Amino acid sequence: MNKGVYRFLCFLLLIFTLYTIFSCWSYGELIDSKILLFFLLSLITLIFVAIERKKNYDILAKQEKELQMYRLYTKPLEELVKEIRAKQHEFDNHMNAILNMHLTIDNYNELVKEQSKYVKEIYDDHSRQFINLLKISDKVLAGFLYSKILESPPYLQFDIHVEGKTILTQASEHDMIEVVGTLIDNAMEASAEGNNKIKMVVGSKNDKLIFEIWNMHPAISVEEISHFFEKGYSTKTKGGNRGLGLYNAQTITKRCQGELTVSMEQMNEANYICFRVEM
Repeated sequence: MNKGVYRFLCFLLLIFTLYTIFSCWSYGELIDSKILLFFLLSLITLIFVAIERKKNYDILAKQEKELQMYRLYTKPLEELVKEIRAKQHEFDNHMNAILNMHLTIDNYNELVKEQSKYVKEIYDDHSRQFINLLKISDKVLAGFLYSKILESPPYLQFDIHVEGKTILTQASEHDMIEVVGTLIDNAMEASAEGNNKIKMVVGSKNDKLIFEIWNMHPAISVEEISHFFEKGYSTKTKGGNRGLGLYNAQTITKRCQGELTVSMEQMNEANYICFRVEM
């Protein structure tokens, strides 16, 4: 039922109600049982229609929100594709430089040394790993991850692992982005120039998104970790909405019948804090 018809019926019911009440009051009569029954049935029908309209409105609002997210986060992914294409030309130039080094270096040992140095510089270009994001089937998630990396402080170093191309989840795009975004923001805020490495793992298992984020962090006790998802708890300076991010992420994850956990891990002899979500 469209909005105009619904409003018209509400208007008719209101006029009928007022007319019935006024007539009975004027003539001092009781409301006839048939009229009362008709009134109640009409009222119940309109209430039912109102509930259905609200459900349809919520569905349309959700679809509109996800469409906006798609438009917002696929744009960074398009920029990533352009960047990769540009780097392909750079790669061709690098290959030519390596292949032609023998024209300017006639000493074999020095040639091997310079070629190894040049190859290492190419290998250390961390932007190459962003290509992994193009493997993710969920383009909204891929674009969102890339946009968060672009917004990050320049001293942060990201290590991205994609375990499986197809991302399946029962959660909505909005809920998924809300939780993943909170975990990324939390890792970035906890990082500093001395602890600047962040590792992300993206995959899917049993029709659920698997997302892990590791960031370098001094060792903390199990007791302190157990408070992370409590409302209002924060290891940062108090004020504002501190202590709500992880609490909200946990609430959303549980609503989606998922699981959000945190642990301390070691990698390359360094301490990392790891958040893992399945949803």
